Amino acid sequence: MLRFGVNVGAKFGIGQAVRRAEDRRFVAGSGRYVGDIVLPGMAHAVVVYSQHAHGMIRSIDTSRASAMPGVIAVLTGADAVADGIGGLPPYFMPADSGGPPGYRTIRPILVADRVRCIGDRIAVVIAESERQARDAAAAIDVDIAPLPAVVSPDAAAAPGAPLVWDDCPGNACFTLAFGDVAATEAAFARAAHVVALTIHNNRISANSIEPRCAVGCFDPATAGFVLHTSSQNPHGVRKVLAQSVLHVPENDIRVISPDVGGGFGMKADAYPEDAIVLWAARRLGRPVKWVGTRSEALMGDNHGRDQTADAALALDEHGRALGLRLTARHALGAYVASATVAPITFAMRMLPGVYDIPAVAVRTTATFTNCSPTGPYRGAGRPEACFALERLMDMAARAIGIDRVDIRRRNLISADQMPYTTAVGVTYDSGDFGAMMDRCLSLADWSGFPERQRQTEAKGWLRGRAVTSYLESAGVFNDRMELRFDPEGNVTILAGTHSHGQGHATVFPQLIHEWLGLPYDKIKYIQGDTDKVAFGRGTYAARSSMLAGTALHAAAQDAIAKGRTMAAQLLDADIDDIMFADGQYSVGQGNRTIGFADVVKAFYRPIGVPGGLSLGLTTIGTAGGQSPNFPNGAHVCEVEVDPATGAIHIDRYVVVDDVGRILNPMICEGQIVGGIAQGLGQALLEAIVYDPDSGQLLSGSFSDYGMPRPDTMPLHIESELAEIPCKTNVLGVKGVGESGTIAAPPTLVNAVLDALWPLGVTDIAMPLTPARVWTAIDQASKRGAA
Repeated sequence: MLRFGVNVGAKFGIGQAVRRAEDRRFVAGSGRYVGDIVLPGMAHAVVVYSQHAHGMIRSIDTSRASAMPGVIAVLTGADAVADGIGGLPPYFMPADSGGPPGYRTIRPILVADRVRCIGDRIAVVIAESERQARDAAAAIDVDIAPLPAVVSPDAAAAPGAPLVWDDCPGNACFTLAFGDVAATEAAFARAAHVVALTIHNNRISANSIEPRCAVGCFDPATAGFVLHTSSQNPHGVRKVLAQSVLHVPENDIRVISPDVGGGFGMKADAYPEDAIVLWAARRLGRPVKWVGTRSEALMGDNHGRDQTADAALALDEHGRALGLRLTARHALGAYVASATVAPITFAMRMLPGVYDIPAVAVRTTATFTNCSPTGPYRGAGRPEACFALERLMDMAARAIGIDRVDIRRRNLISADQMPYTTAVGVTYDSGDFGAMMDRCLSLADWSGFPERQRQTEAKGWLRGRAVTSYLESAGVFNDRMELRFDPEGNVTILAGTHSHGQGHATVFPQLIHEWLGLPYDKIKYIQGDTDKVAFGRGTYAARSSMLAGTALHAAAQDAIAKGRTMAAQLLDADIDDIMFADGQYSVGQGNRTIGFADVVKAFYRPIGVPGGLSLGLTTIGTAGGQSPNFPNGAHVCEVEVDPATGAIHIDRYVVVDDVGRILNPMICEGQIVGGIAQGLGQALLEAIVYDPDSGQLLSGSFSDYGMPRPDTMPLHIESELAEIPCKTNVLGVKGVGESGTIAAPPTLVNAVLDALWPLGVTDIAMPLTPARVWTAIDQASKRGAA
């Protein structure tokens, strides 16, 4: 079933563009973020970060800082060791799921001996005010003996390179491989054409609008901790802090993640500052608050991407792909942090994308560098895979002399081939990739390009275009949702996921309204508090619509089943005769009916609850992540390039996305457009840059780190949704949160290179800043003149 622009269902039900319920308080300034929290007796923490990329701590003199006005305490790594405070482990390693062994690191919350990156935490000042704490932090004298540093995976892997960890040879943490090397080499041996290139996916920062913040509290009477933190995954943070850092039972820690201003994967894990404020609160007997600055975020947040890959594609004489090969070096930074193994794995497993490629061999070495750790960032490995594949497709089309659309059509997996298993063992359940591309080309007026190109050239600029087909893998791990009904027949959703911009407080009530018939405005939503929500895994990896939606469906069905027993008593009928539809239980032909809300009320009667039912009504649903879903679609971009300055203007951008069953089209399109903005930011401007010799961070503020602005973006992104239901979950939904980020970089880069092709420019490394574009044009001109 393929439908475009679907909008069906009840007024507030599935498929309707219901306005986001949470936005009213946000635009009115009534949101409550961690930075807004003020508690009685609260002190303020400022962290001292290493200014050396690599070195041995010889001494930390805190005497001047300790004597300054308002200072309550100054803590160092030695204090953490003395108090038995542990460090932050990786969330998982390949060996945990049967993969190869790797070098497992533990990240100290405060380093006591050897710093391994700019931004390693080495001390913390707690004072009566943030200003006093910041002044005192500047007075701490840290003596570090510098050691040689490496900041790129290629440099780190070079013979004789400085070691980030002395007992990790070659800085190689682990190596993963997928596919069939022998079959792939045979494909290359018989190929009529081979194209190859080296790609670097630039290191970038999430730059959420709200920097990370944390407030820690400790109650000595109960030995209980409370952490307010801007996190996507409160239960995950609690687990790490309890088991690995504070060594206390999990139920001794309450984690509250209130409104969170964006995360993009960066806020999915515990950070040293989360542990520091709890530890300090216990030592001092008063709440401690830490609020990160933008420069501290650029330095200390987990970064994304930073992969260098050698990729090659083998094709026959007709342009059909025979084999795909990729060898990559993926930078970990100084520690294996959080779920950083996930993007490395996805970058390999999703490499074949939407194309029918019979032989694939992919190999990646995860490499330590003297940089801040990398971790999941919106897309998490899928953008790296898509970028390599789509760059190769454009190169192959030019090398063979085939139209770029035609070469894709010849290689796309057809709808008739579903379910389809790739050469690296991933099985797609559904999709019509050719239809997505054709619809996108039509909406973009692909055939009208020559006239637009003439108009562009008339003003002295160059015009280029590109089309990309992409595929996402969404929905990992299991999760849990709870429905708690009250004596008035209303319901509260207690979510194991965590919305920080996704609109869960709107969409999940839409589902319950559709399934149970309860008034939309009577459905309450709670998230982000480990004392209120029994368990959950948070929100990341485009998982919530499928996993939370499926779990919510199970909880709703359980409520209907329990309600049927009660309705049978209320209607004086046999339970087998009770039907449920449109929020009503009925008997036979519907002569006797009772609404779901009235049935719920009966669960709270002082007497008369039928045997087998409990007093009150609460249901729990769970969903497993064994079968992911595969959102997919196509992007078309047209750009104009000024050859005199290297400036790029995006003239049009069109996307068509298969998101499975559409729950709320407005929210889906908002997620897609937001993802495109981040993908274009990586392609055009963004880069975390370290000095290759000293390891110093050169992009430590927005004066140096380029962020996309309104004039960077196209005036309008035309988005259309397609509905091809997923076959592996009961709702038929597919993820949407990461899709835009995946295809935007190769689409933009291929469009720019198309514009510059007549000048002899065949490759430019991201980001495509005006300076890089101008330099590429200049160098091509000099080569031509020679």
